Amino acid sequence: MAVKKRTKDLTFWQKIYLPEIAKGLALTFKNMVKPKYTIEYPEDKFIPPPSYRGRPVLVMEADGEERCVACGLCARVCPPLAIEVQASETEKEKERYPVKFEINMLRCIFCGFCEEVCPEEAIVMSKDYELAFTSREEAIYGKDKLLTPIDQLNDRIEFLRKYK
Repeated sequence: MAVKKRTKDLTFWQKIYLPEIAKGLALTFKNMVKPKYTIEYPEDKFIPPPSYRGRPVLVMEADGEERCVACGLCARVCPPLAIEVQASETEKEKERYPVKFEINMLRCIFCGFCEEVCPEEAIVMSKDYELAFTSREEAIYGKDKLLTPIDQLNDRIEFLRKYK
């Protein structure tokens, strides 16, 4: 296999690399004198845009019923295996629902794969970013902590529909 030779030799200035070092230093000094942008966190809350991926939640319809049909795609696509779903049959038209739906928030990496793969738009990434746990058991979110009314998630669902 033949080695491809360089078609153009480097100039003297490219060989000594000084202009590139000067450009890097100029950029550094320019950013050192710029004003800093800092949010004073406890007093000023961060308002995330619709594209923000906070903690995953389950969508609850206006009538109080969950959208999830317990297909298990979210659990299969989750890279750190943070989602656990157990399904059961129901007499309603959707036929299945999750008896157990848990997300281990210590494992969750907020990648959004579960949101992308869900055919029912039943799991979405919310705007919640304040997560604190005092024990491992607190970090396992069941349906009681995950179910969120759809009116709180409308802007995220509209964003997903726009860019899918």
